[in-house]
Parts: sequence; C-alpha cells; structure tokens
Amino acid sequence: MNELLIMLLFFIAAFISIFVGTIAGFGTSTILLPIALIFVDFKSALVLVAITHLAGNFGAATFFRQGLDKRLILLFGVPSVILTVLGAYIVAYIPQNILTALLGIILLIFSIYSFKKPDFKFNATKINNILGGSLSGFLQGFMGIGGPLRGSFLISYGLDKATYIATLAAVAVLIDLARIPIYFSTNLLEVQFYYCIPPLIVIGILGSYTGKKVVKKIPQNTFRKIILVAIGISSLLLIYSGVYPILYIN
Repeated sequence: MNELLIMLLFFIAAFISIFVGTIAGFGTSTILLPIALIFVDFKSALVLVAITHLAGNFGAATFFRQGLDKRLILLFGVPSVILTVLGAYIVAYIPQNILTALLGIILLIFSIYSFKKPDFKFNATKINNILGGSLSGFLQGFMGIGGPLRGSFLISYGLDKATYIATLAAVAVLIDLARIPIYFSTNLLEVQFYYCIPPLIVIGILGSYTGKKVVKKIPQNTFRKIILVAIGISSLLLIYSGVYPILYIN
C-alpha cells in the first residue's frame, strides 16, 4: 500500500471521527487515535489527533456559537484546564486500570438510569460546574479521557443541543491550546509528518460543519438519547480497557 493511499485513509478516518465527535460532543480521539497508530508512531499520532481535535472543536464552537454560555464555559472550563495539568503530572504515580474500569461502570450506570428516567438532571449550579470540570479535566490529563464525563455532566443539565455542543467544544479547545504547545516544544511530532497539519485542520472544520448540518435535523429528545447511547458505548470501552490489562497481567 503506497504512502498516498495510506494518508488518504487516515484523512477519511479523521473526517469520520470529527463528524461523530461533533454530534456526540466527544469521541474524536477515541475513534481516531487507534487508527492513527496504524499509520504513524504513537507520539506523532498523539500530536496529529490533538490538532484534528482542536480544529474540529474550534469549528463546532464556531458553528454552534449561538449556544455559547460564557458563565458555563468559565466555571466548567477553567477547572478542567487546571486539573488536566495536575492529572498529567501524576499519571506516572497512580495505577490507571482500576480507575478506568471504575469510571466506565459509573458512566454505564448513569447512561442506563438517565435513559430510563428522561426527567433526571443535575442543576447547573456553580458547585456542580466546578466539580464536573475538575473531575473531567483531571481524567483528561490522567487517562487521556475526559469527554464522556464532560458529556455526562452537561447532558444532565438539560441543555439544548447548541449549548451542549458549543460548551463541550469550547472547553475542549481550551484544553487543546494548553497541551499542543507542550507537544511541539518536546518535539513529539516527526518533521516528516508536518505536511499533515494543514489538511487535518481543513478536515476538522469540514467534519464539524457536516456534523452541524445533521444535528440541526435531530429533535432535542432524540438528540439526548443519542448522547446517552454514546456515553454507554464509551463506558463499555472504558470497562474493557480497564479490565483487560489486569486480566492480561495476571
């Protein structure tokens, strides 16, 4: 398989991941990173996925800008960014597998309960926002996974589609702007892959725009169910990734 075809497949995967991530509010990295590892080394994949993630979320925040809630972004986003850094620092000192599986179980229970109880929701209080932002940010830095938890908090607030997507996208942009410069300063991306950056930025914008077109056609109640299903699927993946290494080691 020649290099041109390989990169074309990677770009198609990037578009699909951004499209899905825009609709659900999370999942871009979960989908794209394993695929990127087929084509490039882990460090380069991490950077390329982060750039795609940033472009897609910037697009989503722009296209759904009517839903931007500055207070919610501030209370949820700032703690998330701060705790992302803390989580990244202690990643080497705390076992991840058990926490990953535990998070998956909690999210699975939440998605099932919320699906059965459509009226269930948290109040978007200052405390809940700071708590949700802190927990999801810490897990983002510690395990590289924060989107499903952020989505769980925000969808439980009973937010409309535009506010939900715009808030998640804006918070993700803040986190990406904090971590991507670190990746470049430590030379994680091989120079030979720099040419991928411009097309991935374009793909991120196009994918989020396409996602916007689809979201506009989805009724609010159906949209909420789609998010809960996405959280449920993510929770199963978390449980598997947390339990399987334990079983493998034993």
